[in-house]
Amino acid sequence: MSEHAGPIALVPVTGLGEIRAGDVLADLIAERAELRAGDVVVVTQKVVSKAEGRLEAVDPDDPLSHKVLVERESVRVLRRRGELIVSETAHGFVCANAGVDLSNVERGWAALLPVDPDRSARRIRDGLRARAGVDVAVIVSDTFGRTWRRGVTDVAIGCAGVAAIVDLRGTTDALGRELQVTEVCVADELAAAADLVMGKAAEVPVAVIRGVDPTWLRDGSIRTEVVRHPSEDLFR
Repeated sequence: MSEHAGPIALVPVTGLGEIRAGDVLADLIAERAELRAGDVVVVTQKVVSKAEGRLEAVDPDDPLSHKVLVERESVRVLRRRGELIVSETAHGFVCANAGVDLSNVERGWAALLPVDPDRSARRIRDGLRARAGVDVAVIVSDTFGRTWRRGVTDVAIGCAGVAAIVDLRGTTDALGRELQVTEVCVADELAAAADLVMGKAAEVPVAVIRGVDPTWLRDGSIRTEVVRHPSEDLFR
């Protein structure tokens, strides 16, 4: 990180309406947000999946009918407890039910994760540059639980134009000690911050973060920077 310690602004983007397959998110966002160079646009996974047609029909009268999709979207099941499945997806994410979700979608449908969330973020970023004429960063966010903590928080599953990890190793702390292992997942921090103005039921799927450290604005990738390889994982 740098010496940057200026204020951060969180701006919800409202009025997008229900997203359908084929909708161009960059166009919808550009029409409703006043974007500035250096902004970080956070878009929830659910609307990205809807726009990309990542919805599949399930039996609305069978609360477990989506489990077939969970099994299909999992490359490995790590734990089962009752109806809960914790599995690894093709992206390398370890999460509940392989990211298959029934919330905020019409009854009888389930939302799957985007095939390549980093690519989804790049597509939105490129579209915003073309439509709004400014360079912004984009994060695709989703809600994950934490293994050792209750409650959920939003994390980044895809990003473009912003660092996923800021490596502080070799720098010094406030007392002059050299940092040996500190790597900060700023993409997750930004995703969680954006959720403060988006919420889980407020129909605000996009937020703009203004005032981030400009040194964070570089090419980034959740898959290559954040997802831990199994050889480095102490618990798989």
